[in-house]
Amino acid sequence: MLYIGIDLGTSSMKALLMDKRGSIISSASHEYPLEFPRPGWSQQNPDDWWSALRICIKQLLDGVDACQIAAIAVSGQMHGLVTLDKNDGIIRPAILWNDGRTQKQADEMNKYFGTEGLLRETGNIAFAGFTAPKIVWMYENERENFERIDKIMLPKDYLVYRMTGRHVTDYSDASGMLLLDVKNRIWSKSMLDYCRIGEDKLPRLCESFECVGMLKPEAASFLGLPETVRVAAGGADNACSAIGTGTMGDGKCNISLGTSGTVFISSDSFRKPQNGSLHSFAHADGKYYLMGCILSAASGFGWWSKNILRAGSEADEQREITEDDLGSNRVFYLPYLMGERSPHNNTFARGAFIGLSMDTTRSQMSQAVMEGVAFAIRDCVEAARELGLDLRSSGVCGGGAKSPVWRRILANVLKIQLEAAEQEQGAGLGAGILAMVAAGEYGSPEAAFEAIGGKVSICGWDEETAKRYEARYQTFKKLYPALKPTFPEMSF
Repeated sequence: MLYIGIDLGTSSMKALLMDKRGSIISSASHEYPLEFPRPGWSQQNPDDWWSALRICIKQLLDGVDACQIAAIAVSGQMHGLVTLDKNDGIIRPAILWNDGRTQKQADEMNKYFGTEGLLRETGNIAFAGFTAPKIVWMYENERENFERIDKIMLPKDYLVYRMTGRHVTDYSDASGMLLLDVKNRIWSKSMLDYCRIGEDKLPRLCESFECVGMLKPEAASFLGLPETVRVAAGGADNACSAIGTGTMGDGKCNISLGTSGTVFISSDSFRKPQNGSLHSFAHADGKYYLMGCILSAASGFGWWSKNILRAGSEADEQREITEDDLGSNRVFYLPYLMGERSPHNNTFARGAFIGLSMDTTRSQMSQAVMEGVAFAIRDCVEAARELGLDLRSSGVCGGGAKSPVWRRILANVLKIQLEAAEQEQGAGLGAGILAMVAAGEYGSPEAAFEAIGGKVSICGWDEETAKRYEARYQTFKKLYPALKPTFPEMSF
């Protein structure tokens, strides 16, 4: 039998068709538009995701007997607010994870509950990107739309709903709503009351690998799949990426350099982060994890190379950076193009180049962009180390991780060994594993990954290079506090 793993990303959908050994039979992708109606706002039409799913599955099945498909699972971008009315109509475009319009509502939540109160209720403090502040924003700014809400869901859950008719979510994705008591895996009544919504509007909670239903006849016809296909609850993108890289078990770490950048640390038990500098979420394997998230990672280098430099390729921009350049760059870069989450929690933060001079080269600025992301990831790693976690090695994935020079920079900035899968498939592979478990092919995500295996390449760090980067990082840490008072003045 065959399995489909879907990665519902911010700008595109990626899909994989695989067998039970993890061999990729085919892959597909389809882009869809983003809307930026105001500075700092980011939203999307959920119907575009449904159309993209049909297109991707058609590509996957080219030359394949659809009757071989046993199950499908979706990994999705987190935190987005999808609202449906009583007729299942989309009330408004989905407000996405990287939308900053709700800073006021997040600040008010943090003030009302206090840091310890929110950590007790949800395991996290309020960030503008989370779902709960978006619900409050709708109440305060779109009251008519708010009153029409019959169902609240996350992006990947909309696809599951269209496929099965089941209003469900999984614990890993629900963790990022700021509505879930993560430790006890139940909806928080205090948070629901604050947001003025009843539990009847929220999805049923499931494990990520749980089969939540079969394809509805109309969905099966639309997608070109048999009605016998099982649908898993699916999981949050970072949790699915961790499943796909084997980041399961106490203390294992994975770093992602995708649109955003994350430090993901799996845990057998719930851990409360200090001061909310990290997120504490439920994992797609049925356990827990800590995560630090920066909002602009590989997307930041894409912005620099394509929008600013109009470069032919990102690889070309990195070609002139040599080993001798590492740790010796005089240019600094703050990667806060969309504001920042961990550890600063500041939607007003903005990107900046610092240290430019008349002899600054294009190559030095490109290198600074990669180093700025690595330093911001280091901020998250330091927050984890403050909790007593001893991180000496980590998996690494995402588009940015395909760059050898970026991997070397990151390994030396963090002073850890990085392991990259030679054929890294991201969240789509993790979703495929969840589909296998939902179909009964394997008893758990761990057993499925063990069967799939996969070779990795190792990137170590050099003592002298790391020493130079340590000095640069100490300077980097001073830049955000120095510029922080000016960021609100740049907002308009």
